[in-house]
Parts: sequence; C-alpha cells; structure tokens
Amino acid sequence: MSHVSFAIPVERLRDTETLMAFHHPHPCHDVHILLVPKRPFGSLMEVPLEATDFLHDLLETVQLLVRQYELEERGYRLIVNGGDYQEVPHLHFHLVADPQETDDQIS
Repeated sequence: MSHVSFAIPVERLRDTETLMAFHHPHPCHDVHILLVPKRPFGSLMEVPLEATDFLHDLLETVQLLVRQYELEERGYRLIVNGGDYQEVPHLHFHLVADPQETDDQIS
C-alpha cells in the first residue's frame, strides 16, 4: 500500500513513521487536534489488524497529547467518524476538549 503525501502547511505536534498530529485548521473545540495516518486508509474498517505499528503510534500519541495539554482531569474525546458521518475519505481522528467547567459556571 502506498503512502500519502503530507505537504500540509501546519505545525506538526507529532510526526512518526505512521501518523501525523496537528491542530485542526478550523477548530470547533478549545483543543482540537487531528491525528492522520500516513497510509491511505479510507476508513477505520480498512485498517488491517496487522497494522500494529500504526495502532501503537496512535495510542502513544494520544496519551502524550493528553498529558501535554493536561486533558485527563479536564476531560477529552477521541473521535473517529465512519460511514455517512465521515466527510473526508481518509481515516483521521479528532482529539477534542472544551474548557473545564468551574463550579461558578455550573450554577
């Protein structure tokens, strides 16, 4: 399987052999990071179970970013869209978080 060209003019938060992470160019959340595999998987369903290098990099990158942005206590979501919900025909993940609510905001 060929690799995708990543001539994207973004600041790369993490760049491994198998994936790239960068801030979403049009964020919808306080923290909105895209994680994109370098192999051209059309969707999550196309990732072979043997792609352990990619799966390892994905988990390691998410854990590093959660720590870096101090999201564990604040809360975060890792989102992957599929089927009709997937607008771009290249697998990608969204790591998102919104500002933590304080007691003053809740009442």
